[in-house]
Amino acid sequence: MSKKPKHPFRDAHTDRTKADKVPVTPQTQAPSYRLAFADDDFLCRDELRPLRLQLELMKPEMMLSEYGVTSTIVLFGGARIPDPAQKAAARTPKLAELSHFYDEAREFSRLMTLKSIEGGGQDGVIVTGGGPGVMEAGNRGALDAGGVSIGLNIVLPFEQAPNAYVTPGLCFNFHYFAIRKMHFLMRAKAICVFPGGFGTLDETFETLTLIQTGRMERMPFLLFGRAFWENIINWNALAEAGTISAEDLDLFRFVETAQEAVEVIETWGDSTTRDKIPGRQAVS
Repeated sequence: MSKKPKHPFRDAHTDRTKADKVPVTPQTQAPSYRLAFADDDFLCRDELRPLRLQLELMKPEMMLSEYGVTSTIVLFGGARIPDPAQKAAARTPKLAELSHFYDEAREFSRLMTLKSIEGGGQDGVIVTGGGPGVMEAGNRGALDAGGVSIGLNIVLPFEQAPNAYVTPGLCFNFHYFAIRKMHFLMRAKAICVFPGGFGTLDETFETLTLIQTGRMERMPFLLFGRAFWENIINWNALAEAGTISAEDLDLFRFVETAQEAVEVIETWGDSTTRDKIPGRQAVS
């Protein structure tokens, strides 16, 4: 943890405490008298949206830097994918069938966290959305390995508390989807996507677009479950129609298991073995 720089000025915490203890008068009770940075009503005004965007960008960035996190392994995936132990309660038979991806996400995170710990625990830290399903599995696998993991929650009308496996000091809550997605990718060194719904698809295609357009460095991008992904997206049709290039289908790989994913990540930059990687997509 880095130390806070010293300066000769009275700090904001001291003045906020002092302001809470001023005599009660009509003047001190007026909203105008509140310290601007301690006035929730003021900070939530529409005109302050640029400041709130900046704060959501800065807070996790500063705290992750202070913690020493240098890079992350990103896990995207559905909140509804159940732990196999609870698959009998799954909403649909198909969700029950997909429950094995919970175990794969957990095992993948465990294996990658062990590798992270070998290097000091600051590189390749698992980051998830901090919720249930695949996200829970990812944080749980990191804890199984004795490491830390990050959770990036967002306030939703139906959202629950963060899952119990996120490292408490690395659990963040967001108002803006856009800033949350930036934090998923700002330290990313690999992207792993498990079956999911609208949110997972949104994260998948935004990230692929950033890589495709050169706005983000190319990196290992893995889709767990070829059958699932090819059933919902006709990847080859996009290339055949010319709406993407045939080479764009090489931006990602299909994998089925945690161990396979680890091997693909480890060999991703090896041009001599790239075409031999299982799951390489090609236009027929």
